[in-house]
Amino acid sequence: MNILVDVGHPGHVHFYRNSIVNWKKGGHEVLVVARDKDLTINLLESFGIEHIKIGESKSGLLRKGLDMIAKDLRLLRIVRNFKPNVLTGVFSPYVSHVGSLINKPSVIFNDTELVKFSRLVTPFASVICTPQCFRGSVGKNVRYNGYQELAYLHPKYFEPDKSVLSDLGVNGERFIVIRLISWNAYHDRGLEGLDQARLFGIIKHFEKYGRVFITSERKINGRLKDYVLNLPPERIHSALYYADLYFGEGGTMAAESALLGTPAIHVESDKNGRATGGTSGNFIELRDEYGLLFFYADRNDALEKSTELLESENAKREWQKKRKKLVRDKVDVTEWVTQFVEKYPESFYGPSY
Repeated sequence: MNILVDVGHPGHVHFYRNSIVNWKKGGHEVLVVARDKDLTINLLESFGIEHIKIGESKSGLLRKGLDMIAKDLRLLRIVRNFKPNVLTGVFSPYVSHVGSLINKPSVIFNDTELVKFSRLVTPFASVICTPQCFRGSVGKNVRYNGYQELAYLHPKYFEPDKSVLSDLGVNGERFIVIRLISWNAYHDRGLEGLDQARLFGIIKHFEKYGRVFITSERKINGRLKDYVLNLPPERIHSALYYADLYFGEGGTMAAESALLGTPAIHVESDKNGRATGGTSGNFIELRDEYGLLFFYADRNDALEKSTELLESENAKREWQKKRKKLVRDKVDVTEWVTQFVEKYPESFYGPSY
């Protein structure tokens, strides 16, 4: 069969890359279409995944609206040649729209409750697959016992590369990773993260416990440049695995750190001053069921918890034990995705994989 995969974010590349290998091994034809956002194209190239670029991300509501129509038309031309049996993407409006137009099933994955403009996807999707811990309903829904990040961070698929420590110059030294996001995405509107004015003070505080590195979607200037994490994007997960603490904005990297057995602190608030993690099923489960991740609206509370963890001699070892329990509890997400997509629609009515 022919499977079309749409990726529009670096996390989507990671989510699908092992399933793409499985589908090809199974004799299926796979076509990847990609939007040029952040490091998406770089990651596809680093993993040797052939792809067709269908455009770049646009800013502004009007430009995004017009660009969505243009991308739909571009994708429609591509599928007329490729003739997919099934299309799949992570909350992709393009896949759901075009699948509906050509009367082919679209299998959509989503793990974000606060995703904006869901009406542009949900009515057109054949099925939306979410983690079991997802809070709320999203139309025709199937749930699996896992997290999207486990598709690439499960020990079956991920092995940390210890040479990353030499690359960072931290052999035998503790280190902390701080994450900053761009705040350009529409789902980030009205949200707040770390206070830029206080960021350098936070760094100096963390330096009492180890080296500090910043990974950022936005441009870093001035004295913060000395802290930039200079690694190829495909090696960032090895750095997160060996880190003693993750602290920052951005839900994906916080969840990744937790699933890698690294204490994770997420700092983000909505317009009412509430922690956004309180609306995310995966964050709540990672905190309440596994104690792997904590989320705060107040920066002082986040810093206090971070200090507590850094002053504990056993935190990292305890987190690795918690990670092992989580992996035992969850399904092999890559295998679940592989089977569900290639056997759809029978898989919708059949047993869980």
